[in-house]
Amino acid sequence: MTKPGKLPVMALFLAVLIPWGNVFPQGRVGHPHEYDDDDLWDYELPLMEGEGITIVGSKSTTQQMEIIDRETIEKTHAPDLPSLLEEAAGLGITRYGPYGNRTDVNIRGFNTKRTAVLIDGIPVNSAASGEFDFNSIDLASIERIEIIHGGSDTKYNVSGALGGVINIVTVKKQKPGWIFGGGLSNTSYLPGEYNSPQGGVGSPQWQDLGDAQNVNIFGAYGRENNSFRAQIFANRAGNHFLYQDYFGYARRKEGNEIIDAGTSLSFIQEFPDLIKLIVTGAFYWGDKNIPVSGYSTVYAEQRDMVSRETIMLDMPRAFHDDFSMELSLGHNWQKIDYDPGNIPSRHDEHDLSLINRWGWHPTTGFTLRFGGDYNFISLDSTDTGIHNGHRGGLYISTEYFPVKKLLLIASIKGISNGREIVPIPKFGLSWTLNDYFILKNNYFRSFKFPDFNDLYWKQGDFTGNPDLKNEDGWGADLGLEILHKDSFNLNSTIYGAWTEDSIHWSNISGSWRPENSGIAAFTGWDNRLSVSIPFSPGPLEKPILDLSWLYQTSWLLSGDLSFKDNLRIPYMPLHIFGASLELSWKTTSNKLPGSLLVSGRYESVRYADTRNITKLDPVFLLNFTYNQKLNKNFAVFGKIRNALNAQYVSFADYPMPGISMTLGINMVFGE
Repeated sequence: MTKPGKLPVMALFLAVLIPWGNVFPQGRVGHPHEYDDDDLWDYELPLMEGEGITIVGSKSTTQQMEIIDRETIEKTHAPDLPSLLEEAAGLGITRYGPYGNRTDVNIRGFNTKRTAVLIDGIPVNSAASGEFDFNSIDLASIERIEIIHGGSDTKYNVSGALGGVINIVTVKKQKPGWIFGGGLSNTSYLPGEYNSPQGGVGSPQWQDLGDAQNVNIFGAYGRENNSFRAQIFANRAGNHFLYQDYFGYARRKEGNEIIDAGTSLSFIQEFPDLIKLIVTGAFYWGDKNIPVSGYSTVYAEQRDMVSRETIMLDMPRAFHDDFSMELSLGHNWQKIDYDPGNIPSRHDEHDLSLINRWGWHPTTGFTLRFGGDYNFISLDSTDTGIHNGHRGGLYISTEYFPVKKLLLIASIKGISNGREIVPIPKFGLSWTLNDYFILKNNYFRSFKFPDFNDLYWKQGDFTGNPDLKNEDGWGADLGLEILHKDSFNLNSTIYGAWTEDSIHWSNISGSWRPENSGIAAFTGWDNRLSVSIPFSPGPLEKPILDLSWLYQTSWLLSGDLSFKDNLRIPYMPLHIFGASLELSWKTTSNKLPGSLLVSGRYESVRYADTRNITKLDPVFLLNFTYNQKLNKNFAVFGKIRNALNAQYVSFADYPMPGISMTLGINMVFGE
């Protein structure tokens, strides 16, 4: 059978864009913006910055991008970071259970291994597994999240981004004075009778009403030229909830208890000429019972420790008025001790990153950016062995306005793992047609080196493959943004990608081994709409209506497969629909703000295997979130998740909770 060429797929990217669509539910992501015509010459995608702090990277991008701001994080009250990304930005999430379990985040069909995750501009994906533990960072410590869709990112110029980039910003300058506060919440699951694994019927376990608790405490102090902030959090999650097994029997989830805690610190010192020194540190510890399978009560003990330290120097004027510079040095340590009771598994990884970015601004309409990064990896693992690695790259990019309102970005980065150098080009444009329409178009190469586990893993019947080739591909997108001041914002993006040599583990003669067996094509249509309804009776402010529709399809083309076989990538629903309505008010007596957020999300059929045999049923989830400020110091909130008590799985054979209720209180004191 003839292997399909790339040309027909790439032609799809040039399809005519029909504006239609919506924004993903629960929280406004990328609020409507108003542009002054005088500012269009220096057009930059709007970016929310914390008190003047710019966290490394260019502010200009031609790619599809959303920002989850601090206000949205507080209003959403998601239980963890993956839930926030799902509820507030509409990203695809695949979970192995509730809080504390492994979670994959999906952007344009690519999972966490193929998505670059940054914290304050520093890459934090594990070089061993490619994953990132989203539980290791608490939502209370996050100032904003930037989500960039597509490969070959030119905002941060990081490597390994096939699907996109998620940058988690934790730094915020504290205004002069002191402030401290915190929050406390409890999550309840609905008790009821269930079928015990030992036989018989178990009576309702009323302690499930106090199944999970979260506590966080913060303090900050600021002066005119510097500020300090500290945060502590802790969670206890029993993860005891009722679910239905294969045969429709009610069961109670056991053997998945989680206790974790962490702390974070940040210090900002300002110098003359707007120069800033930013120092951050964080530590996370988790004690987890991980089920050996989704429906099993038998579990393995796992202990996680993560430590991150970063020092950044931000120089908007670097030795000359025409130059700017950012320098970052980061260290990331993560240790996993996994004990299933027979063969313990231990992984100890250190990653040291050095990033230097420069900007040259010789004229108003032209900027030249250049720089590089270096990453040293040290891995000591019972299953992978002891390995050191060196990765890095150099890049150069131009941001040019050939005419007013038209921004062109051309970039190329050469990346290396010490054995080869690979060029990664990208071209993008952003054309502001008028005060209401912005057109964006991008073409890029996407690329990723194999993870250390894929290369060197050896345990039982699982053996790594040191001869693996790199994952490689191309992509393009075409987007339209329509804005009308603060009342209307529509984003519609058609995208596509082609990947080759994707790495997958397969059973060969009774032994599991990774091979470059994956060839796939992706296309999608991402539509997001946010509308401020001009209706505000009494204390009610203008309601915010968000709608969304994501259509994404894919074709597995490995081996003798072709487009005619129509086999989709596992865990990619063909459709995701979302809607949310935010009602905000201020009490008539003392003008204290409050809000009610009603949101729903529908995912169509997904498949759990590459042959599309195991089908996962569609699911609709309905959530309610309530917020009310009581006075200047205290606020209460409540959240009902999965209000319709839908029975579903996110990852095959791993049941997810039904209805739950979270009640909590937040407090803040200070000057």
